[in-house]
Amino acid sequence: MGYGLLGVLGFSLTLPATRLAVASLDPLVVGLARSLVAACLAAPVLFLTRQPVPKRGQAGSLALVILGVIVGFPVLSAWAMQIVPASHGAVVLGLLPLATALAGTLRAHERPSAIFWGASAVGSLTVVGFALVTGGGSFHPADAALLGAVVLAALGYAEGGRLAREMGGWQVICWALVFAAPLLILPVALRIWQQGLNATPSAWGGFAYVSIVSMFLAFFAWFHGLAVGGVARVSQLQLLQPFFTLAAAALFLGEHFGWAALVCAAIVALSIFAGRCSKVVVSRQADAG
Repeated sequence: MGYGLLGVLGFSLTLPATRLAVASLDPLVVGLARSLVAACLAAPVLFLTRQPVPKRGQAGSLALVILGVIVGFPVLSAWAMQIVPASHGAVVLGLLPLATALAGTLRAHERPSAIFWGASAVGSLTVVGFALVTGGGSFHPADAALLGAVVLAALGYAEGGRLAREMGGWQVICWALVFAAPLLILPVALRIWQQGLNATPSAWGGFAYVSIVSMFLAFFAWFHGLAVGGVARVSQLQLLQPFFTLAAAALFLGEHFGWAALVCAAIVALSIFAGRCSKVVVSRQADAG
């Protein structure tokens, strides 16, 4: 749970940092180039630690991780952050813990109890309701992109957590970044050639954060936490992420929220505690992949 919380803290600033970045940079560049920067960090780590190349049977799992957390979520969320504020983005991302738990039942062969699902539903509804009230709550075309980002991120998280049981948490994200890099170079280069790279210092700061922390360091802790603690249970820590995101949005972007956050945070904390104490069965198929 501690590793999972570290990952959530790292991810919490992703939307505010992305919003800063897309204020000057093209969203496709922000969404894909961040992975190229992270890949430049991942490759030396893999080389210096002499990590074995993933097995052929792990290629499909790595492909899902690439689709979900390296391409899908970054691109869709970056596009959405051009249109809606970070506080509004918390509306849809509040569904990510439940979506990850659902993906865990499919990909990690986990079978949570009814108490777990009830606690998850209460926490998710609380987060979504709070974000709707504080973030304006009206639906925008960008919400479709954010929903897609939730679905793809959930699949990537669940598959990455399952694969981390075999490879190790940081190895999963590092290999996924390295394998994805050749596919990203051309679209990023074409977009930079078309749009240029003129950006403000704050935009570069936001891009640096999503490249180094969101796309690299946070995944070290996150995938390790999912592997050790279970996808369904540890993913519920994401229920706290919208509150951290709103705090960051207030600090860096001037977005504000009311005192009701404290009440909602207490409800969410109770739901996390209930979900953590409930039974989650992992079948033997999980170990077999």
